[in-house]
Amino acid sequence: MTPEIHPTTDDIILDFQNVTKHFPGVTALSEVSMQVRRGEIHGLCGENGAGKSTLMKILSGVYPHDTYEGDVYYEGKELKLGTGAIHQAIKEGIAIVYQELTLVPNMTVGENVYLGKEPVNSGVIDWNKLYADTQEILTKYELDIHPQTLVKHLGVGKMQMVEIAKALSEDAKILILDEPTSALTEAEIDKLIEILKTLKSHGVTCIYITHRLEELFRVTDSVTVLRDGQAVTTQPTEDLIIEKLVRYMVGREMKERFPPGKRQPGEVILEVENLHADDPRGAGHELLSGVSFNVRKGEILGIAGLMGSGRTELVTTIFGEYGKITSGVIRIEGREVDIRSARAAMNEGVSLVPEDRKGKGLVLRQSVLRNISLPNLDQFSTFFQIDSGAELKAGNKQARDLDIKAPNLQIPCDTLSGGNQQKVVIAKWLLSDPKVLIMDDPTRGVDVGAKYEIYKLMNELTGQGVSIIMISSDLEEVLGMSDRVMVMCEGRSSHTLDIAEATQERIMALATGIA
Repeated sequence: MTPEIHPTTDDIILDFQNVTKHFPGVTALSEVSMQVRRGEIHGLCGENGAGKSTLMKILSGVYPHDTYEGDVYYEGKELKLGTGAIHQAIKEGIAIVYQELTLVPNMTVGENVYLGKEPVNSGVIDWNKLYADTQEILTKYELDIHPQTLVKHLGVGKMQMVEIAKALSEDAKILILDEPTSALTEAEIDKLIEILKTLKSHGVTCIYITHRLEELFRVTDSVTVLRDGQAVTTQPTEDLIIEKLVRYMVGREMKERFPPGKRQPGEVILEVENLHADDPRGAGHELLSGVSFNVRKGEILGIAGLMGSGRTELVTTIFGEYGKITSGVIRIEGREVDIRSARAAMNEGVSLVPEDRKGKGLVLRQSVLRNISLPNLDQFSTFFQIDSGAELKAGNKQARDLDIKAPNLQIPCDTLSGGNQQKVVIAKWLLSDPKVLIMDDPTRGVDVGAKYEIYKLMNELTGQGVSIIMISSDLEEVLGMSDRVMVMCEGRSSHTLDIAEATQERIMALATGIA
């Protein structure tokens, strides 16, 4: 059957017409229409659950054409991806780089780039051609990596480059990048943006999905906003400002990024004094080299520092789940404590919302209810059985309090949006009734509307007397939400600043060891 020809201009490479996608009990996309011009970097943004990933999964073949309504036209022809849809999309020149990297650490860069499609000569892999072809791609797109380097020896930024090279090895005409900078440093983000501009100069069309709105203004030519499964607008980036973009995303005016808190911190709840800890994976490697700070009742203490400064290592050690403490003291409510496990930490009133919600915060295939109750099963157990009624009652209360958007609590967590997944992680630790709640990058990969809800929740918790330790890579977030800021540098506490004296410049000077 000859594909239908769609009347469109030559500069339109992609045209969605009235695309609708239903899931049980949910309409993920409702008559979405949008166009993407050839050779542009097209931003796609919206709150978690707005339909961004669903739309891209239709384009990349995860959802075949018989699972949705509407039409997709690619280079003027109707795109109908059926059996083997993902491979068919790749063959058509449509590639996607997901937020979670899909590389094999113990293989080389070249092996990863050509995994499953290795060049063969007389039934044997032609290694010389494989590495030569990899080098050709890396050179063409100015990706600074050696093809024979093992992936496990690369940083996250370089791994992202390998993912891009892997996509480009299929002669991709459209490259979709889904939250590509969520785990990158500022320097790595700058490099990625340079790479995207190089791809654009070679005629590759990019669709760029991100919650970091400032990046859209740095790299995109135009932006489409989705809200509640509908396309709200597509505009040239130069015609937009952040406030206008946020208004399109959330459907209302947001006059402030951080809700005002009226905190009145009380006595010291948690005190850490001259803490030293070794890396459990290697004897003699010191993770923490003298960390001292305290947290008061009902305050938010922000922890800032560069990647590698020891922020996450510090809080996971306090939580009893990482570093081996060699010296120093941890006190809770004036008592010296010895915490060597997460259970011990919870018994002392300390809970941790981890940085990696999918890897360490959730059992994705388990239900929302089971995830919420999992660390708190002792609250519902009687005579070696779970009181399912009490479990459901507690889960429903947490879901209502945190406004978790889910049809019911029995659905798997992997069906929720990123913002709602994060709320589930927070819900399960709040159920443990903590005195100190540690939140490691709590809004990473979360949209602007969900961020605001998390900020409001943090204010409510401190109003109830909960103390919060918040790690964040976003200095504006640190300054906007903290009462004090403790800055780390190379495994040490550099200084603790009252918020009145904290600035981005002062924090960076302390984080880099200049001050």
